Amino acid sequence: MKKLILAAFVLSTAAGVYAQGTVNLANRIIGVATTHIWGPSTTTPSLSLIGLGSNDSPAGSVNFSGSGMSMIGGALAGKYGASTTFAQLLGANGGGAAETSLVPVGQTTTFRTGGAIGNLVAITSTLSGATPPIPIDAAMATLEIVAWDNSSGLYPTWTQASAAWLAGTIAAGKSGAFNVSALSGVGSVTPTPYLNNVTPLNSFNLYFQVVPEPSSLALAGLGAAALLIFRRRK
Repeated sequence: MKKLILAAFVLSTAAGVYAQGTVNLANRIIGVATTHIWGPSTTTPSLSLIGLGSNDSPAGSVNFSGSGMSMIGGALAGKYGASTTFAQLLGANGGGAAETSLVPVGQTTTFRTGGAIGNLVAITSTLSGATPPIPIDAAMATLEIVAWDNSSGLYPTWTQASAAWLAGTIAAGKSGAFNVSALSGVGSVTPTPYLNNVTPLNSFNLYFQVVPEPSSLALAGLGAAALLIFRRRK
């Protein structure tokens, strides 16, 4: 019996050590602040904007709508629809981590429609996936919201979507990195980025990466080869 009790204690302690912190993944907190996520510009699909717009709270001066963008969720499905556009957190343990070091953490969510267009379906995101882990009661974590078009159904994860985005196949976007303090754990309240982050959360839009044309790559290769030959002759 003593061995069983000791084993149970060890298992529960290990679970506590490796338990992950949680964060409220939302960009609409009534009475506190609201931001929005927008689709690509119809005039300049590669345009990326990050900041506060006139319909945000607090309001800002970034002109998303004037740049040919519409908020995610104007329709339920299809491109940039509420149910077919996904979002997730990227993260790393500790504050001020480089954006390139952030990895997918937590779960994916979708978007709302109607009066909450442009807003995420709020979820409590468990921040599993980072190495080292982002534990419960962590003093600080670096997080970033990413969103992408999954209307094809081919990109259910950010790992798949980011590769397609870099290839110019789909539109996606990032909020920019921000810090969240006092991640929830034992006896603590689950934080929302608006209430705890060091850098205020912003609105952002999905956009297409500019991928060089094959002919441009070929010309660049010929130029490099010619330069190499010229140097050798000298």
